[in-house]
Amino acid sequence: MFRTVAAAFLTASLCFAAAQADPLAQLKRAQQELEARQYALAVKSVEPLAKRLPKLADYCAWILASAEFALKDYSQVPQLLDPVWKQTPSSPLAAKAYLLAADAYRETGAAQQAVNVIRAHYGALPQPRADLALALALALAEDYKNAAIYFQRVYYGFPSSAEANQAAPELERLKASLGAAYPSPSPAAMLGRAAKLIDAGQTQKGRRELESLESLLHGADRDLARVRIGVADYDAKQTVAASAYLKSLSNLAPEPDAERLYYLSLCARRLNRPDESAAAFERLNSLYPASTWRLKALVATANQYLIDNKPAAYEPLFRICYESFPNEPEASGCHWKAAWQHYIQRQPDAKDLLRQQLRLFPASDEASAALYFLGRLAEDSHDTASALAYYGEVAREYPNHFYATQARDRLEQLGPGVPSASAIEFLKTVSFPPRMRIESFQPSPSAAARIERSKILASAGLDDWARDELRFAADAGDQPHVMAMELASLYSASRPDQAMRYIKHYAGDYLFLPIESAPIRFWTLAFPLPFRQEIERFSKQNGLDLFLMAALIRQESEFDPKVTSYANARGLTQIMPATARELSRRLKLSYSLAKLFQPAFNLQLGAYYLQSLTGQTGGRIEAALAAYNAGLSRARSWLGWGDFREPAEFIETVPFYQTRNYIQSVLRNAYVYRRIYGSAERASK
Repeated sequence: MFRTVAAAFLTASLCFAAAQADPLAQLKRAQQELEARQYALAVKSVEPLAKRLPKLADYCAWILASAEFALKDYSQVPQLLDPVWKQTPSSPLAAKAYLLAADAYRETGAAQQAVNVIRAHYGALPQPRADLALALALALAEDYKNAAIYFQRVYYGFPSSAEANQAAPELERLKASLGAAYPSPSPAAMLGRAAKLIDAGQTQKGRRELESLESLLHGADRDLARVRIGVADYDAKQTVAASAYLKSLSNLAPEPDAERLYYLSLCARRLNRPDESAAAFERLNSLYPASTWRLKALVATANQYLIDNKPAAYEPLFRICYESFPNEPEASGCHWKAAWQHYIQRQPDAKDLLRQQLRLFPASDEASAALYFLGRLAEDSHDTASALAYYGEVAREYPNHFYATQARDRLEQLGPGVPSASAIEFLKTVSFPPRMRIESFQPSPSAAARIERSKILASAGLDDWARDELRFAADAGDQPHVMAMELASLYSASRPDQAMRYIKHYAGDYLFLPIESAPIRFWTLAFPLPFRQEIERFSKQNGLDLFLMAALIRQESEFDPKVTSYANARGLTQIMPATARELSRRLKLSYSLAKLFQPAFNLQLGAYYLQSLTGQTGGRIEAALAAYNAGLSRARSWLGWGDFREPAEFIETVPFYQTRNYIQSVLRNAYVYRRIYGSAERASK
């Protein structure tokens, strides 16, 4: 027994001595002590570290200042934080440090110093924390009117936050003490609070706020509050009540009345009352032609006709949208739907409309499609030189997009040639937005310093700080694509889904990068292939391409085996439970809901399902993907909507934007997977 205790004591002593010898281990321990609220121990652990860890002096200072603040030694906190503010490159802790210093000043009664530090760095501070801190400091400085303004910014601007709950009683006290001098919140702020609550899913709370505003607001603002009570009912799926209530409103200002008519049209459509819906739409159309609610109604009505495959009804409505509202975000999509209808019906003005799409909306999602189908029209006219120009532009401008893959196939079939001079001149008139092209992946000095600090923190087990160091640099615009790759590398082994999301977030234009211009590591992080052995096995069993299956999984779940969608689809291939039960029966597999989160089981079902849909859609993979996303009956119906000469024509005709984008993304993903992994495999042979 004595030997056991002695051995344990010796082991603990050695561990303590090792921690004392290793400053990074001691930093980790200090951080753990801070989180455990062992503040005196944290101070003792971290005090000697600043000189031993000069590259992490800001982190040492933050732990020390935070612990001293918790110990109520407020007076020295701002001075202790000085290394954070002097850190080069700037510390990710700086904003938190300014707020901590302001809190310390306030605790010591130095109200004006608290106000000054927040105002001096206001733009860099997180909200609503900054507004709450400033409001508290202003109240302490007895600047009650401005304190009320900043409490209001918290309460009305961030209604679902904990800070809003803190601001509410402070506002009540200030309202009582200031009396007539209390600054009234703006109608926009009050209406905005209700809207934010509804958007956050707190529909009934938002509705009650709107009801309370009826007696506080006047004129058009009051009318807007009244209309939005009905909108809240519509959002809560209380459609009959919403319709009756909105019908009861009268003598409204123009813009609230336009919104009322728009939602009356939606209510009637949901209740399957087409005549009522049309009447509300026509009244909105005639009374308020310049209102954006008319635009919304036009788009909603046209899209319904599009889903019903009534081109004679939807095409003129889409044309009205882009002609009447050319500067609204919806204009480009409306123009494209009209242009596409002319193309698929082989109308003679299709070329002019496709060119117009590019001139008017060069940054639109449809620009690559417009270029590709201009090429197809040129081929139809035996104008190979123009086709070469258009396909070449797609491949250059959109190197990793769906239509670039189609354009490269056409270029290969056409063979070498000289692009048309006139087509090139036209393309020079198109103002494509600047894109991420060839970027240097060699870290700049500041980026290199960030990466080094991150690696030091990671080696100490301070993973959150390591991540935040890189995120701070990326948010500040310091080579975000490099930081994206470093962030992704932190998660590539354990969370490939998170790694991929960092690439998407911080290198948002990555698909505009030619594959050869970035390190292969960048692409394997953006297009990972975990569970490869199982994917390959079940793909072969079902006669599917490995890279197509990987492409589908990337789009469905980003390789997160535990994910559940808003529609209750589950696992890597996002199988619905009812579908999974039926597939399991066909495959003679035992089924349980929990098994959908097992990668092998989910992949076996997903691969079999895709193969089955492919067979049921005549071997057309684009239609199988449409069925996978939107259902087999819809996909079969869409196949009958036209005489499609190529898969791209079917895809572009799919009326659901989400499904159309899904098909293109999966096929694009498959292309990129082949480029990355196929090239690597060929190189290894």
